[in-house]
Amino acid sequence: MHTIQRQRRPPRSPRAQVNEALADLLNRHQPGEQLPPEPQLAQQLGVSRATLREAMRSFEERGQIVRRHGVGTFVAALPPVIESGLEELASLHTLAQRMGLETRMGEAEIVERAATPDEAERLNVPAGAPVLSISRVILTGAQPIAYLVDVVPTAFLRRQDLEETFSGSVLDLFLRRSQPALSHSRTDIMTATADGTLAHKLGLRRGGMLLKLEAQLCARDGQIVDYSLSYFVPGHFRFHVVRRVGKINGEPALAKA
Repeated sequence: MHTIQRQRRPPRSPRAQVNEALADLLNRHQPGEQLPPEPQLAQQLGVSRATLREAMRSFEERGQIVRRHGVGTFVAALPPVIESGLEELASLHTLAQRMGLETRMGEAEIVERAATPDEAERLNVPAGAPVLSISRVILTGAQPIAYLVDVVPTAFLRRQDLEETFSGSVLDLFLRRSQPALSHSRTDIMTATADGTLAHKLGLRRGGMLLKLEAQLCARDGQIVDYSLSYFVPGHFRFHVVRRVGKINGEPALAKA
């Protein structure tokens, strides 16, 4: 008789333990309530002050706590979460509008330049082909929630084509113009860590976690009209996917009595 040996789970790191304990503590407090002082809280959670300080910095970046110098640390009100099914292609601006959430474009850099070798490959254009690069921060209120980068061949978009009302969405601009006629987007979903540039633009600590979407926007004639990188701050977004039940050997799976 064969026995199944269960693999032991590796012990959780002190950082993971304090994150879990701090999250549980926040769930037991109402927004606006003050947390115990840092030395008392570290003793209560059984961790060093350095470990606690690192965890609290992460919770502060996600907007879950507010730290007021000389006053204390408070439980923050939950930020509005932009939720979307990834089977639908819609701009961040459109998704926020549906929720009644106001977003705006912050710091932006718009330049015409030569495509890098990687961009040229993603866009299926010759190396060094002219492109319009649009990089911008998206905010709700004063809070940065996303950093978006679009690289578009100048055959489809030039700097002078950007409208005065450009809100930060290349997709919406294309849809308003009806040119090029769009078909679909091929999107990869992954996580990324904030490097120095992203950390500065999004007000995060270097190495903080981000949700990253890398996409190629395709026209109906098969041309790739936009290559984009989207970085989202955790805590402000929730994406989901609707999946159909698969088949067994090409036939629908039958439920057993």
